[in-house]
Amino acid sequence: GCRLFERGKKGVSLTPEGELLYHYVARAHRSISQGEEELLAARSLSKGIIRMCVTEMTMQNFLIPYLNTYHNQYPYIKLQISNQTTTSALLMLNSNLVDFAVVTSPVEEDDHLSVTNLKPINDIIIAGTCYERLKFRPLHLADIIHLPIICISSSTTTRAFLDKIFQSYNLILDPDIELANSSLIAPLVALNMGIGIVPYSMAEKQIQEGTVFALNMQERFPSRYICLIYRTDRPLSLAAKRFIQMLTEATAQTKPEEADEEYPAP
Repeated sequence: GCRLFERGKKGVSLTPEGELLYHYVARAHRSISQGEEELLAARSLSKGIIRMCVTEMTMQNFLIPYLNTYHNQYPYIKLQISNQTTTSALLMLNSNLVDFAVVTSPVEEDDHLSVTNLKPINDIIIAGTCYERLKFRPLHLADIIHLPIICISSSTTTRAFLDKIFQSYNLILDPDIELANSSLIAPLVALNMGIGIVPYSMAEKQIQEGTVFALNMQERFPSRYICLIYRTDRPLSLAAKRFIQMLTEATAQTKPEEADEEYPAP
């Protein structure tokens, strides 16, 4: 019900009512244009954010090379990385605080979770030089339960996994030293503070140096996995989808026997 334009000999001009409306329309148009630019940037992966949660073990022994590759390809994508236990990572994922998690199994089944195994983890028992007498002996879990044991703390899924294995042999895992970080186990074992239960990859350096060795256990721990987890009931950003695609494609090219690290015999 208002006239917005006045036509004159010099062309078209806005009426006062037209000026008033233009003030709001121009602002809306700028917002729409900015939104389109943001979408184009997101689609071309020249802008965006990935929120992920990882465990100490998966970061140190698996994820860093893939983060480096992704960052080199898409340097303008921001990476927000939270370091948590598997249990805490799942809580953050379910609370929509992260897009996905790269953690260690076991993971409880959930209809809304997609779980992809990326790389197997082999847990071993290692000892230092003061236990040379055990080096070539075939041992059972019952033979080492009385020794001082260094292990991951009871608040982790890894510890729950190990506890269940010992219980299956009617044994109780009662460590003398409990650590929040598995990367500290091998260095303490090298100092002869006890024998340690640790993923092979986190003791490989000390094994090669000869400061620790793997005990010849007759019971082998079942393989666990480094796994990728995200919720299927929430959409992922294009940046997160591309990282997940890169990660799964790269690990799928690795043959199982190559990924499954077999520790050397004593």
